[in-house]
Amino acid sequence: MYHQTKDEVYAYALSKTLSKVRAPATVGLYSTCQDRISLVLKQMEAHLSSEAQLVEQERADAPAPRSTRPSLCACVSLMWKLLFYKPIWTQHNQNHRNVRFVHVHFSAWHFAGSDLLWAGMALRLFYAMQVHFGKLQLVLHRVAQYDEEDEVKKREIEDSTNDWRAKKCCCCPLWLCSLFILIIPLGFLIFYLTLGSRDPNPSEMVNNGTTSQVNMIEGLVIASFGVPAATALRFVLSTIKNLIFSQDHNIKRGMDNEKVSSKLGFMNEVRKEIWFLTRFVQFMEVFERRRIRIVLQITNVDRCPPMKIVAVLDAINILLSDEESPFIPILAVNPEILVEKVNFSDYCFIKEDQAHALLNRIVTLPFTIPPMCAYSKRTLFYNLACSGNISDKNNHIKNKSSGNIPLVEVSMDNEKHPLITSRSSFEVNEEEVETMVESIAKNTDSNLKKYILDDAMSMRRVINSFRMVVIIMKALQKDISSTENIAAWVVVANHWPCRLSWIIQCVEDAKQRAEIECTSINKLKTLWQVFEESKAELHVMREEIEEFLEQDRDPEMFEMFLKEDFQFTIKDLEILEEATVNLDHSIKKEMARIRGTSTLRDTRWKRSLAPLPITTIINMKTADVCAEMERMDFPSQYTDIVKANDLNGPALVFGDRKDLKELLGMTFGEWAKFKIRFLIFKTNKPNQNKKTEPPPQRLYLHRQHQANE
Repeated sequence: MYHQTKDEVYAYALSKTLSKVRAPATVGLYSTCQDRISLVLKQMEAHLSSEAQLVEQERADAPAPRSTRPSLCACVSLMWKLLFYKPIWTQHNQNHRNVRFVHVHFSAWHFAGSDLLWAGMALRLFYAMQVHFGKLQLVLHRVAQYDEEDEVKKREIEDSTNDWRAKKCCCCPLWLCSLFILIIPLGFLIFYLTLGSRDPNPSEMVNNGTTSQVNMIEGLVIASFGVPAATALRFVLSTIKNLIFSQDHNIKRGMDNEKVSSKLGFMNEVRKEIWFLTRFVQFMEVFERRRIRIVLQITNVDRCPPMKIVAVLDAINILLSDEESPFIPILAVNPEILVEKVNFSDYCFIKEDQAHALLNRIVTLPFTIPPMCAYSKRTLFYNLACSGNISDKNNHIKNKSSGNIPLVEVSMDNEKHPLITSRSSFEVNEEEVETMVESIAKNTDSNLKKYILDDAMSMRRVINSFRMVVIIMKALQKDISSTENIAAWVVVANHWPCRLSWIIQCVEDAKQRAEIECTSINKLKTLWQVFEESKAELHVMREEIEEFLEQDRDPEMFEMFLKEDFQFTIKDLEILEEATVNLDHSIKKEMARIRGTSTLRDTRWKRSLAPLPITTIINMKTADVCAEMERMDFPSQYTDIVKANDLNGPALVFGDRKDLKELLGMTFGEWAKFKIRFLIFKTNKPNQNKKTEPPPQRLYLHRQHQANE
């Protein structure tokens, strides 16, 4: 029996969500494994194509959209519309169910050598539009449809049943005027040829004045041909000019010219061209009778220098964030590398410039690929181990020995990928999912409403993430007991990512300890109880995780959320964790590193004089401290002092060391031994090399900016 990998489920859920998300929308696809990012992107493309075909099949009764590979008649019709008609924006053609996805791949690493990486992104979009829609069509739209003044005009939605309005000249349709302009000189020409076919006597021509009449007719013929000829010549020359000297050529020339690229006008010109592409896509939407979404897959950003990364993020925020933009950028990166590089950039002055704050302003749909499941690990390991025996890209890998490994197919669209197993099919009731989304939006009695921020970006993030989590849980056949609880889980992951990551890490450590000691944990314990037991330790390491804590909202609201309104348990966490894709897992990894769970310790050294972990010390009771001191062969007089003064773990962590030394009255050697075991619990700070102030070249401007504020 075939079991789909979790990555296939995530790709399916992401594609389903993107088909419902209103553009523009920016997706943050986060993972530390580049292969998993590539897999999700490839399978997402396949699912989006299938989704578009499925929608067209379901709406067979509606007018069919035009083919993406138009015939000769369709091309002629498109050029006729481009030359003589203007689209009418109506409620009907702005809300088509049918959709077409155009995928554009942009590797930031290919343009990393340029100072204007954002211009390279625009260049890539131009090339993709020419490939998918045709260069001549783009040129005709620029010559016959494009008007810079339309940018400052608001696009009006009309109540009309027609999708096209003929261009007019002198209150007549342009195509009719063009026809008259062609017919009139042709009529004169026919008349001239008819008159010229006679061969009159020269003496009669002079006597009757026929020569002057013929000269007059010749002048009329030449004049009648001159007007359309000049108009046609101007149009043809403009078209040829745009074909030869296209805007992508101008952008490349501007990127190479430092004097041009350093001016504000160059970025403005690039922005105008992005707006031109937006208008062209909107025109094609009306012509093809479907929505068109440009999915821009931005990869390898984390391989670029810090300033180039910031430039890409700014380009996404500025160039592709117009309200009517059809673009859906997918920022596929390793979040750990991205955060470190952005925070070390020269322009990271204030909290809003830090990586997490910058991403929260840009990303509409955060999607963090959860850790790999056991089945995916086994499949990946097996495929990689057998990859050396694969001679044909379309061969299947079969288990010839034990039969425990299922049939595995490593080809997809004629490309190998070690994580791909087969063509998966998922059965998720789309109407049921949308009903659940609407129920959350309409429920006015829910406790969730007081935790929703008054910010449109945050609301869109919650709605998109909720839809995606529901799809994942249904695809994984997880039990959805309460729609409100799933929405609440999405909210807590969005609003308190640091505290929730801390709770998840504490639960994970407790499970590992229970496995080592052959015990079990109480799965009915609430997450708030877990946080209560470990918040003192979180307080101790607050300096190391200050950047993460700044992402969290009001801590009192967090307490009310988990303690009163939504009492999630460890059992709930186990069910929801696989679908928690809107939480950055790099935060939990950093906390695991700080707690020391990822380091290997020498057991013999740990038993003797190694410092105890902060987690162990802070949870010690007085009896535990005494037992540890007896194991270390301290005299009983010291344990008596510990008992008499109730010296437990929190007292050792937060108490004054000088007072503690005087209280115990130990010798120098005994105090050194006690201090190493109980009082040395500092961890390596992750940001110990981080700048504390802007670089010298920017320090003056930064201080002047603060003075102006």
